[in-house]
Amino acid sequence: MIRRLAVSMTALAVLTGCGSTEPSQEASSAPAQDQLSDVLPPLMPAMPLPDNAVEDAVAKLDGIAKRLMDQTGIPGMSVAVVHGGKTVYSKGFGVKDSRNGSGDVNKIDPDTVFQLASLSKPVGSTVVAHEVGKGAIGWDTPIAEKLPWFALADPAVTRMVTVGDMYSHRSGLPDHAGDMLEDMGYDRRQILERLRQLPLDPFRVSYAYTNFGLTAAAEAVAVNAGTTWEDLSQDVMFRPLGMTSTSSRFDEYQARPNRAAGHIHVDGKYFPRYVRDPQPEAPAGGVSSSANDMAKWMAMVLANGSHDGKTIVEPAALLPALSPQIVSSPPTEAAMRSGFYGYGFNVGSTSAGRTQMSHSGAFELGANTNVLFLPSADVGIVVLTNATPAGVPETLTAEFADLVQYGEVRTDWFKLYNGAYVEMEKPVGSLVGQQPPANPAPPAPLSEYVGDYANPYFGAARITERNGELNLALGPKLNVPLKHWNGNVFAVSFVTENSPPGSTSTATFDGDVLKLEYYDEDGMGTFLR
Repeated sequence: MIRRLAVSMTALAVLTGCGSTEPSQEASSAPAQDQLSDVLPPLMPAMPLPDNAVEDAVAKLDGIAKRLMDQTGIPGMSVAVVHGGKTVYSKGFGVKDSRNGSGDVNKIDPDTVFQLASLSKPVGSTVVAHEVGKGAIGWDTPIAEKLPWFALADPAVTRMVTVGDMYSHRSGLPDHAGDMLEDMGYDRRQILERLRQLPLDPFRVSYAYTNFGLTAAAEAVAVNAGTTWEDLSQDVMFRPLGMTSTSSRFDEYQARPNRAAGHIHVDGKYFPRYVRDPQPEAPAGGVSSSANDMAKWMAMVLANGSHDGKTIVEPAALLPALSPQIVSSPPTEAAMRSGFYGYGFNVGSTSAGRTQMSHSGAFELGANTNVLFLPSADVGIVVLTNATPAGVPETLTAEFADLVQYGEVRTDWFKLYNGAYVEMEKPVGSLVGQQPPANPAPPAPLSEYVGDYANPYFGAARITERNGELNLALGPKLNVPLKHWNGNVFAVSFVTENSPPGSTSTATFDGDVLKLEYYDEDGMGTFLR
């Protein structure tokens, strides 16, 4: 689901924008003809902000949040807004766990901890920027210098690929490389070592969003610092900012008493049915935090890396992360605005001519988050939810940005974002919705299919027989039955982060060859006995 979502959401992110610096009164007035300056003026938004722009927009957040929750039925949400270096709004809505009623102990508040999913990327980017700012490492440091065991398919790219290349998704790795290995239960090192098996697109001119490419860069930064990523992010970012409810460790999220459970969307309702453990990709998707904690981080970003008068991140090291590094959403016509990706941040401009930074997070198994900055208005907003993505956080932040810039909502953002997410929520596989053949060809004796089938990327697929049925085991934890379909074709159905409920695909045997349709999207799904 998330693989197919990336391109659509990147394109939509262009539509919702973020900011430069608000022009001063002196800069906005033209100098006298005999006093022309040879210093270029700063970029200025094309439209001034309405009076009381942020205050009036904040006043409408309660109503927007209630409307979106009623419209979608999501169980819970938390929202915070930062302006002028202060948290000017923080509130929780709904419940942490739909099984536990609506009592006070189950109500979400601004300190309730949510999984951030890919909102972890911009947070982690500021951790890297801290290390860059103190001269410990550079955005242009080759990863192989710090991780000698790391490699990609092309030895030349292996030598050149940098921390910044991975944080801007321009390494050439395929879209969401490694995610299916995570679903199988492989750990971080096992996944990163397998990335060398994947074909590469052209280096530094191809944009493809990856969790584990970025994670490789973060690992290099942590190894260089002589610690783990989890400890580094705690030591240089969360603790200095007073983010006491924030962690890059899944077990610490689970141990929080004030924690929102993830809910999956099934048959029009949300259920806390699955647990999403993103520890292997912690730098890219494993942070958990609260709205109040995220407000402290947003204030630091808007203050160019400062907090309580102290520099947390050097401005010169932070700026590249907030600046365009690659085109992520090219225009399809000359009049369109392009979308860009910095180092862990989406970067674009709004129709008001204001720069905007943003990022979403999405777990099919139960999380959807979004952050949006308008620096020229000195405002940032974050929305955290505990449900399969429905576009609620993106809609709320986009409507808020419209209200700040124009005093009104000018686009049906919910239709755009919800439509994109609903499309991505659909089950996958050629057998989805199909009825088994009425008179299927019989299979061979099941014992003839039994054995270990090797694949250099996915590892071994072990086929066993028990009580007249075949079973497929893949990786450390994926274990599913195979249901006979027709002849040597069997049906495979399971739910993981990338396989929504109802997904059903084929497992086809041909002598010593097993082809798993679900894993063959990039031509990697053939296993040999």
